[in-house]
Amino acid sequence: MLKEFKEFAMRGNVIDMAVGIIIGAAFGTIVNSLVQDVIMPPIGLLLGNVDFSNIFAVIKEGKVAGPYATIAAAKAAGAVTINFGVFVNTLISFILIAFAVFLLIRTINKLRHQEAPPPAPTTKECLYCFSSIPIKATRCPNCTSELKAG
Repeated sequence: MLKEFKEFAMRGNVIDMAVGIIIGAAFGTIVNSLVQDVIMPPIGLLLGNVDFSNIFAVIKEGKVAGPYATIAAAKAAGAVTINFGVFVNTLISFILIAFAVFLLIRTINKLRHQEAPPPAPTTKECLYCFSSIPIKATRCPNCTSELKAG
């Protein structure tokens, strides 16, 4: 069984998948930072100094009565909250990651599907009898008409 596992783990697909997961996790961290640290602060500023990461609704008070200034304060008091702002940040992160993956896959597909130029024609049509003849022919083998060169 150990030998089978070793063969499975050393296949190229498994190693490629592992590398993809590691790079994907790092990419997700970068995008989350982009959303939380770069995109959301200006949007919050435009909307009147709103900190999206702290938009929440209390559905059950904690041991210490609210209002709570932050989600962390609410959780520390034992309150049950619905964290709308965290969800908005996560949604924006997902959209950015999905868009980046879309662009990556689109680029890969374009690179894969680059078609070779069509081969040069090997035949031409006789101007008189419309039969197919070799491209270098100077006389049609069917109607014996003399063809112009070129």
